[in-house]
Amino acid sequence: MQLEVKMILNRIQHFAGFVYRDVRLCTRRGRLRIEVDLQSHRGHRGRCSKCRRPCPGYDRLPQRSWLLVPLWGIAVWFLYAPRRLECPQDGIVVEHLPWSEGKRPVTIAMMCFLSRWARRLSWRQTARAFHTSWECVYRSVEWFVAWGLAHRRLENVQAIGVDEIHWAKSHRADNFPTVIYQIDGHCRRLLWVGKRRTQATLRRGLAALGQDVVQGLRFACSDMWRPYLNVIAAQAGQALQVLDRFHITMHLNQSLDQVRRAEAGRLRAAASGQAARLKDMRWKLLRRGSRVRGKARAQLQALARSKLTTARAWILKEIFQPFWNYRSLTWARYFLEDWTWRAWRSRIEPMGKVARMLRTHQDLILNWFRAKGEISSGAVEGLNNKIRVVTRRSYGFRTYEAMEIALYHTLGRLPEPELTHCFC
Repeated sequence: MQLEVKMILNRIQHFAGFVYRDVRLCTRRGRLRIEVDLQSHRGHRGRCSKCRRPCPGYDRLPQRSWLLVPLWGIAVWFLYAPRRLECPQDGIVVEHLPWSEGKRPVTIAMMCFLSRWARRLSWRQTARAFHTSWECVYRSVEWFVAWGLAHRRLENVQAIGVDEIHWAKSHRADNFPTVIYQIDGHCRRLLWVGKRRTQATLRRGLAALGQDVVQGLRFACSDMWRPYLNVIAAQAGQALQVLDRFHITMHLNQSLDQVRRAEAGRLRAAASGQAARLKDMRWKLLRRGSRVRGKARAQLQALARSKLTTARAWILKEIFQPFWNYRSLTWARYFLEDWTWRAWRSRIEPMGKVARMLRTHQDLILNWFRAKGEISSGAVEGLNNKIRVVTRRSYGFRTYEAMEIALYHTLGRLPEPELTHCFC
């Protein structure tokens, strides 16, 4: 067994200046483990952990252990007594250990192994599967993300999406982080995340991306929140600002639902028989009419023939859908002007409010047609949904820092350290 394990380790975990001296199978706390003793080459000077220069030895520290990737389901531990060196530049330091980073009791290979599995499983499930602690998985992912961010290259970023997300149960300002995505067709990933939904936060995010990236942007997609629009216009004025189609549809649905709730309350208070028409109709009204089938479609058609305010609001919502199918910018502008005029003439206040909002942001909305075919604003909502999956899979993070690390780890598409063997 000793020869086989040594041969495997020399193939996948070979470190210059160190040899595997002894391998033994033993039991610690009722569990089998493989212990591997390492020894430095005679006459081979250790390297300073700060400047990486060869230095003469000073003395040795007590033996330490590092957890390695399991072998045949058995935990593997490296055992080694680190040398202290006398560096002319940095003084007395501990030698650099190529299998470890700092004072972590886990090898780099094991941190990469746990981090890759943590993308497939929750951190708790990963810890249980490989007989380690949640803290070990968290620290491994933290190191993995920090390494990836330090070696990430932001090249050919032409389109970004800016949005806010909500995490945890509270509705404090810190629970609404600002996120910046890359939404190019060839790459969709998380670029930056920061606390709070403010102009200062977005400025910090654009500064973190770098002046070269910001000045090279062609498109910037966001919702209609004025602070975001102002910061993008000020710092990336050359980029074409595109409003997210999802948020416009969301405003239409919210206005329709507001009309339905108000009218249903009035009809119930008046004991009118018309109140039955609006019962259990919420999701049927909010869903796109072309996707409603069967009995629900017949109910919607019957409602449309009535004189209820909800029916007129639903018709306004439905006739807005062809707006996104136009190819001509001129005809799209005519359609938008006609629809807003109809919404004002309907005298339905929530729909009139949406019409005023659309007329105010008309130029930015029409940019969607100028950028059509080059970016997809739906990518922003797709990434937001993945963020919800990450936080839900982790059963809620107690700290913002853990949530941020998990987002970069799952959605950042960060580079990974090169290892001689890919475990996962």
